[in-house]
Amino acid sequence: MPDRQSSQDSKASDQRLHALCQALCLTQNEQEMRRFLVDLCSPAELRALAERWHVARLLAEGQLSYRQISERTGVSTTTIGRVARFLTTEPHQGYRLVLDRQEASAAD
Repeated sequence: MPDRQSSQDSKASDQRLHALCQALCLTQNEQEMRRFLVDLCSPAELRALAERWHVARLLAEGQLSYRQISERTGVSTTTIGRVARFLTTEPHQGYRLVLDRQEASAAD
């Protein structure tokens, strides 16, 4: 039987994530998003997010190995593997969604 506290914590976590997603969607441009992220995240958190996004873009290009990406970015191969897994096999496909939209936007 699931732990009642664990279930409540999970529900509260889902609600907080939902509220964060709604807040992120309220920004109207890159400048507003940057301002919000700088307020929301520590410099280390922002760096980690930016690094993961950079890795996702390099992986999507498909021209570099994990080792080459690690050497180029300083990101660990463990993190690169995690990004690759979310880019290719995890069901969320958030990286893929945004990468595809960026590609379509660049083509316009």
